[in-house]
Amino acid sequence: MVFVFFVVGLVCGSFFNVLIWRIPRRESIIFPTSHCPGCRHPLSPRELIPVVSYVLQRGRCRHCGQRISWQYPLIELITAAGFVFYATREPAWPALVARLLLFSLLLVAGAIDLRHQRLPNVITIPGAVLGVVLAMLGWTIPFWSSLLGMLVSGGLLLAIALMTNGMGMGDVKLAALIGAFIGPWPALGSIFIASASGALIGLVYLFVTKQGRKTPIPFGPFLALGALLGSELFM
Repeated sequence: MVFVFFVVGLVCGSFFNVLIWRIPRRESIIFPTSHCPGCRHPLSPRELIPVVSYVLQRGRCRHCGQRISWQYPLIELITAAGFVFYATREPAWPALVARLLLFSLLLVAGAIDLRHQRLPNVITIPGAVLGVVLAMLGWTIPFWSSLLGMLVSGGLLLAIALMTNGMGMGDVKLAALIGAFIGPWPALGSIFIASASGALIGLVYLFVTKQGRKTPIPFGPFLALGALLGSELFM
């Protein structure tokens, strides 16, 4: 089972790379088929093998020689590790599917925000609705807990955004998504973890790069990390 979920995670991670690249650019995630972003040459099946093709090609396109971002194998390996982790912890299939969906949504949203400093509505809004629907089906937490979690976590960040003007509405919607999946109290714990880790890492980043306090730092990746930790610590 570990091997199967590892392989499935690698394949899903490869697809997540497509989402991370195309969604911010408003491109179709179906057409055209996978291609080099430099020369746009369609990739062969050999060039689509997760991680392996990157290693064999030494991180470069076989056709134009353009360097391939390290993001691709990293996302694939993170996805594979996450799938294996949850597969070994969740014995019930409905709960496992819900966990993998939340993990996948957070990974894609966090990666997009880290690179483009935006959280697309096409991920956050359907994701929040999906969290409530899964609760209605009995796959996660009780329905009212899901609804309350969405309102409390999203409402808290909305209030902060309105008072400080230092947070985007994408963060508000991502917090609502998190609350819909894990409920109010774990979501609040996740926001605390995200705030603490974001402040610490942000200060270190600004110090190392010698940038000012007005330098924008995306909060989405910290929310995603906080949700993954919070769902383990507080549920």
